[in-house]
Amino acid sequence: QVQLVESGGGSVQAGGSLRLSCAVSGYIYSTYCMGWFRQAPGKEREGVAGLYTRNGFTYYGDSVKGQGRFTISRDDAKNTLYLQMNSLKPEDSAMYYCAYGYPSACVRQSLYPSDFGYWGQGTQVTVYS
Repeated sequence: QVQLVESGGGSVQAGGSLRLSCAVSGYIYSTYCMGWFRQAPGKEREGVAGLYTRNGFTYYGDSVKGQGRFTISRDDAKNTLYLQMNSLKPEDSAMYYCAYGYPSACVRQSLYPSDFGYWGQGTQVTVYS
């Protein structure tokens, strides 16, 4: 079993920043795929970013790719995943989840929720204008 606990969400004015954290514990493989997802009310869960622990490779979902606003990273010593979010917009408001998946997900640069087997409880991000 893998346990994931997110933190760092909150309410912030548009243009502000937040850093989300995800503490990973339990039976963890030495190499795995981690992802951040978000889900706004009435919308499907969408992938925001992924990170492959084998080599630190990162990739981003279409909704944030190329904007340079979001950065996924990890601290191996703390078994913690991060999502740094800058220049936040009201449309970034959602429940944010971290997820743990098999290496194959990252090899394929997948951000399909079905490719990730373990999920945290989520942390709410609200961006007001």
